[in-house]
Amino acid sequence: MRKKELKLVVTFHTTADAMAMEKACKENGVPGRIIPVPRAISAGCGLSWCADLTEREQIKAMMAKARIEEEDMHECMV
Repeated sequence: MRKKELKLVVTFHTTADAMAMEKACKENGVPGRIIPVPRAISAGCGLSWCADLTEREQIKAMMAKARIEEEDMHECMV
């Protein structure tokens, strides 16, 4: 079983936004992965982007460039 760590979790309003995030991150070399929204978080769609906390600014910049709007950004144990 994977050890839980404090991570940045980005939630989205729609599944389409989450999928656009995954595509944009792969194209731009931004680390992270799609995960189900953790139970501790309530979100509009069931998918979220999980990455290290140190990637927050890179993720924000890439999202602005790709015009992807997050629902919220959380720090939680994943």
